Amino acid sequence: MRKVLIGGTGITPFGKFMDTAVRPLAERAVSDALKDAMVETDDVDMVFFGNAAGGLLNGQECVRGQVALRNSGLLGKPIVNVENACASSSSAFHLAHMAVAAGRAEVALAIGAEKMSNEDRSKPIKALEAAADLDELEALKARISPDGAGTGSVFMDLYSSVARDYMETTGATVEDFARVSVKQRHAGALNPIAQFRTDVDLDEVLTSRMIAEPITLMMCSSIGDGAAALVVMSEQAAARREILPVEILACEMRSGQGDDAKTPPVATAASRAAFEAAGVGPEDLSVVELHDAAAPAEFILSEQLGLCAPGEAVALLRSGRTSLGGAMPINPSGGLISKGHPIGATGAAQLVELADQLRGRAGARQAEGARIGLAENGGGWIGHDAAAAVVTILGATTRH
Repeated sequence: MRKVLIGGTGITPFGKFMDTAVRPLAERAVSDALKDAMVETDDVDMVFFGNAAGGLLNGQECVRGQVALRNSGLLGKPIVNVENACASSSSAFHLAHMAVAAGRAEVALAIGAEKMSNEDRSKPIKALEAAADLDELEALKARISPDGAGTGSVFMDLYSSVARDYMETTGATVEDFARVSVKQRHAGALNPIAQFRTDVDLDEVLTSRMIAEPITLMMCSSIGDGAAALVVMSEQAAARREILPVEILACEMRSGQGDDAKTPPVATAASRAAFEAAGVGPEDLSVVELHDAAAPAEFILSEQLGLCAPGEAVALLRSGRTSLGGAMPINPSGGLISKGHPIGATGAAQLVELADQLRGRAGARQAEGARIGLAENGGGWIGHDAAAAVVTILGATTRH
């Protein structure tokens, strides 16, 4: 397997754009990524298009990538449509990486795009429910909301249940979860593409509307619209261009085994494989983007990824190490909580942030001297675990 690089990135603002469809979002992200990589459409060998819920949200099935890219100049290329819940675009990136690493492509394009805002607010909720096994959906709802009083959002009820278990096990408090949101909102306030760009304090988070005890509104990610794209290329292709690429040290995907309590969580399995492939460990990381669909997820995933010992995630947050200016900032983009969560675009957006950090162009969010970054992107739910996880490790390079 040969060395593979990210040559360019593109990302749209994230937000609720009621009058904007998937196509213009995808076109903007792709155009910016190609320009950043000094690549023309004729240079692209393969395209992998990540979208999670277009069929349920707007009725477009089967050929979502071909439709979204119809006016981009990419038709005629192999276009592979990738659907893997919230891990759709990181899965698309995984495939692009494999295509270039195996020598089947010199330049591949990984795209994530999602249009979730809808006049019918029940549609996004139903689309997210479809990321669980529908045969067990009622049993899942009964398990995570034993009194039967669910919120109507199965994933927020799920995070609520997980948060309560984590509090009982570790002694974490609601205030600790709120501190995650304060940290994320501060980073998002400095990110020009973030959906929420205002600093908040602890009291504002704690007194925002209760969604699912103990999770308040400001502890939750928000649905939205957006797109992100990455140009993946061989070392030889990068060397022919005056660009500053980022090396893909590892990209590992695993599916969850939530029916078997003896297996490690899927995020742990994917991260262990990624660390082994990259030849680095958690202690080497400069910056991390992880899947904080709700504030408690930062604590749980920090432990599952080996960023700290079990039960030590709250202490890690309180140390300041994971804040902007710390030795290993977590979610300097603002994370899903602040940047927003257009589900099919989220994984690619994490990688855009890491690439910016490793190229020293993250502005006020910049992690000083960032050399190695990790992204974890989860998706769906099966049994007692996420259905999928992709962990990618990137490394800084010198200019080609």
